[in-house]
Amino acid sequence: QVQLVESGGGLVQAGGSLRLSCAASGRTFSRYTMGWFRQAPGKEREFVATISGSGALRTHADSVKGRFTISRDNAKNTVALQMNSLKPEDTAVYFCAAVERSWTTRVYEYEYWGQGTQVTVSS
Repeated sequence: QVQLVESGGGLVQAGGSLRLSCAASGRTFSRYTMGWFRQAPGKEREFVATISGSGALRTHADSVKGRFTISRDNAKNTVALQMNSLKPEDTAVYFCAAVERSWTTRVYEYEYWGQGTQVTVSS
């Protein structure tokens, strides 16, 4: 069982930056692939970025590539999403998620979810 708590959301102007953080409970954090997803009003939840348990593998959605970076600190049981050059279309609720011993970008394959944090980018 993993419990996830996101933080760091807020209101920012276009072109600005935010850093989201997700704190995970448990002593086996490195066994979990961690992902960030987002959901805008009226839209389906979509993949943003994922990172393997060791941190050696990571991938980002094309829509955020070059602007967002996922990272993790297994000693602190945290995963972060650095978001730069934010655009109004990045406005959404951002979720942290975890899946054990699996490499995937599919929303439905993630087992554990945080409550989400709102990111609003004004134009």
